[in-house]
Amino acid sequence: MKTLKLLSLTLLFLLSACSTVRVYSDFDNTVDFSHYKTYAFQKSGVDKVEISDLDKKRILRAIDAEMNKKGYTKSDTPDLLVNIFTKERERVDVDQYNAGWGYGWGWGWNPYMWGGRTYVSTSTEGTLYIDLIDAKKKELIWQGKGSGYLTEERTKKEERIQEFVSKILAQFPPDKK
Repeated sequence: MKTLKLLSLTLLFLLSACSTVRVYSDFDNTVDFSHYKTYAFQKSGVDKVEISDLDKKRILRAIDAEMNKKGYTKSDTPDLLVNIFTKERERVDVDQYNAGWGYGWGWGWNPYMWGGRTYVSTSTEGTLYIDLIDAKKKELIWQGKGSGYLTEERTKKEERIQEFVSKILAQFPPDKK
């Protein structure tokens, strides 16, 4: 019984830590997206993003790759301006595992717990926003958002950033149905 509870707890933690990127998008439904063919990064906006320069480069390269796959080309006179911003928050999970019934001590006296253990884990959840702005009107026309858990390992970080960007931009251009 102990092993089953511990295994369930471990599996739950692993599934939540490896969860996929959750994506959302919003757009101006009065815009005809078929007129946009070129893009450029909005340097003033990208420069303000408070992440490492290496991660910025990773994100911008991933956006370039996805936009190119969709048939958009980078230009000095773009139809679209691409801006990014990020948020992150530390998540702390506390799980209690009870080994049996009886009297015991834990985080205060509990007459029903004996031999319990507390497991504490932390993870960082990040959110990446990708904004597409009409370059002539200077108006936001589409915004994509991806949220998920981050990693510090460099090779996995590359994959994770690519996953964030590809899943966010999979919703662009929007389906107006």
